[in-house]
Amino acid sequence: MSNFVNVKDIMKKNNKFIKIEEMVPGILLMIASISILTSIGIVLTLVVDASHFFRQVPLSEIFSTELAPLKDNPSFGFLPLICGTFVTSAIAMLVAIPIGLIAAMYLSEFSTTNRRKVLKPIIEVLAGIPTIVYGFFAYSFVTPLLMKIIPGLEAKNALSPGIVMGIMIIPLVTSLSEDAMNAVPNSIREGALALGSTKLEVAVKVIVPSAISGIIASFVLAISRAIGETMIVAIASGSAKNFTLDFTQPIQTMTAYIVEFTSGDAGSGTIGYYSLYAVGLMLFIFTLSMNLFAGYITKKYRKEY
Repeated sequence: MSNFVNVKDIMKKNNKFIKIEEMVPGILLMIASISILTSIGIVLTLVVDASHFFRQVPLSEIFSTELAPLKDNPSFGFLPLICGTFVTSAIAMLVAIPIGLIAAMYLSEFSTTNRRKVLKPIIEVLAGIPTIVYGFFAYSFVTPLLMKIIPGLEAKNALSPGIVMGIMIIPLVTSLSEDAMNAVPNSIREGALALGSTKLEVAVKVIVPSAISGIIASFVLAISRAIGETMIVAIASGSAKNFTLDFTQPIQTMTAYIVEFTSGDAGSGTIGYYSLYAVGLMLFIFTLSMNLFAGYITKKYRKEY
């Protein structure tokens, strides 16, 4: 009889475990859906509120160079913001791509294991510094230094935040590029070395082309990070809505415009208020396009070994 009771208890426990197992996939699905639902909510918020702006402002005005949202007769030409974002991001990539790629080549192909264990965490520390600290660093240290070197450089300019943004995204380029290079099999390295190539020739002519999909993806993701940067450009680039490619002059990016206008100047429900969502939607489209492009490049040029 006792054996029979034990069997019934075991069956009851098993049934409980089975019910819990059946619930687990649903719970995991709910948790996994949070990020998807959040993304959908963000897109809907941007599209719905930006639609109020686009219904009142014609496209011919949006793609003009006159941006004066606080005038009695406001104008909303977003080309100065797009140009400012392009200039600072281009400067950042001119800094981050060569330094990040060279650092990745060194860590992957030339560094010893012990050196890599020390150097890689040091490089990745840059990614953990708050961006507002980078902004004050750009404004209080880099800009005065550049003003001594470049005559005519304004106290607020595009060059200083662009350089500091480049420093900030070096870890992204380095880490992803190094991972791509490490994925190349050692047999390829050994074959190139056996044919008489130097380590530098192997790194430049063999490893980099073999890992090109991951390297390009790191560049594109770094550009997306630079485009979306806020505090560095808000502090160091100024708020002048100039449509210019002159990096010595103050400019304003899309993110800096959002920061400036949300500081209390935009009354809720006004056309200026809805312009924030229009700029945010444009910024979202730019970064999403860059991420999709990175995914396309990765798939197109990926080499499986």
